[in-house]
Amino acid sequence: MEEPGRFICIDLKSFYASVECVMRGMDPMKENLVVADPERSEGTICLAISPAMKKLGIKNRCRVFEIPAGISYYIAEPSMQLYMEYSSRIYGIYLRYIAREDIHIYSVDEVFMDVTHYLGLYGMSARELGRMIVSDVFETTGIHATCGVGTNMYLAKVAMDIIAKHSDDYMGELTEESYRELLWDHRPLTDFWMVGRGISSRLARYGITTMRDIAGTDPAFLHRLFGINAELIMDHAWGREYAEIADIKAYVPKDNSLSRGQVLLEDYTFDEAKIIVKEMLDLMCLEMVSRDLVTESVTLTISYSDDILPPAHGTRRLDMRTNADMIIIPAVTELYEEIVVRDLPVRRVNISFNRVLREEYVQYTIFSDAETLEKDRNIQKAVISIKERYGKNSVIRGMNMEKKATGLQRNQQIGGHKSGAGRPGGIGATVYVDKDKGRRDVSDRFTGGQPLGADKS
Repeated sequence: MEEPGRFICIDLKSFYASVECVMRGMDPMKENLVVADPERSEGTICLAISPAMKKLGIKNRCRVFEIPAGISYYIAEPSMQLYMEYSSRIYGIYLRYIAREDIHIYSVDEVFMDVTHYLGLYGMSARELGRMIVSDVFETTGIHATCGVGTNMYLAKVAMDIIAKHSDDYMGELTEESYRELLWDHRPLTDFWMVGRGISSRLARYGITTMRDIAGTDPAFLHRLFGINAELIMDHAWGREYAEIADIKAYVPKDNSLSRGQVLLEDYTFDEAKIIVKEMLDLMCLEMVSRDLVTESVTLTISYSDDILPPAHGTRRLDMRTNADMIIIPAVTELYEEIVVRDLPVRRVNISFNRVLREEYVQYTIFSDAETLEKDRNIQKAVISIKERYGKNSVIRGMNMEKKATGLQRNQQIGGHKSGAGRPGGIGATVYVDKDKGRRDVSDRFTGGQPLGADKS
């Protein structure tokens, strides 16, 4: 009989918070720790909370002020570079057991593995292999992980999300049969992979609240509700998934885009937010040049403070496919001035370069000044070369020095959060919060944590 578990899904528990705990010599399963920027207000979102805090019923990604009174905890300043280094090292542990082509990196803290052809090699079940891998991760780094095993990637993911995270050994396993036996009546539907609030709400209007309900619903009705996506929803209701890791690696999208977003820490005026838009466009254009990409249109979305009005949204088609800042920045600035209400405070900026292609597809129009564009391109390449050698802030524009500009600060961040690069050991500031006694800095307390590269064993 064929081994039922052929796919493994591994998730590093509260990854950012666990790394911060390990670096401080703390047990993430016992200590209350929040990863958030202590310099920001209590309205800032917690990037992660330790498993110990989750056991208290505190929601992940909550805001600092939402942490209940009476709970004392540490706030650790984000160190994104450190998290990436840990993630890379843990990926190296996975490669001790499974070949690169059989691993799909889903996120910085989560992977899928196709272990079908490894079970005979190791002489163990998929569950045993998964347990061995997560044990190695813990013994080497001190990071706990959950592991789901399934006969397809969907079941492995659901086994991890719904079963493993609530089991004593952090392991879960599902086949199509056990999935229908154990989880067909599970609520809420949003616990299942790829079922968001929108899908769940639309189904609930018709009394469909479980996977059993979906499986028993007329397919034609589901097609009317969700179109082609109904096929995936119905397959998942039965525990079926036909995609393999090889299919994911071979997939080439028809269209590509490059998107960036920024949530502002305070309300910005019309003119202040315009500077942010220009800064973001400048950096995105340089990224396009460095990757030899061009775009044919740019979409801009500006969200107002407190959602006073629906976001301002518009797309500007360019005269030619390009990555030239001298074309893109003026065009999108003009779009900004057309769609944004001048008297309303701005709180979020999102920009998307659409239909991104390799640069060899670019063609000049009869209205293009090829010589000027080539000169601009050479300047962009020179700027990129200097930044790569001396740092992102080694060359800046005058607008980056404006009072409300964020470019210089964001150049020192990863994913919009502090990188931690250059800090001793990568550890940022630590603040202890006692709801009764207030807040005090205790960063000097942590001097003997687990250094990256030193095995826990």
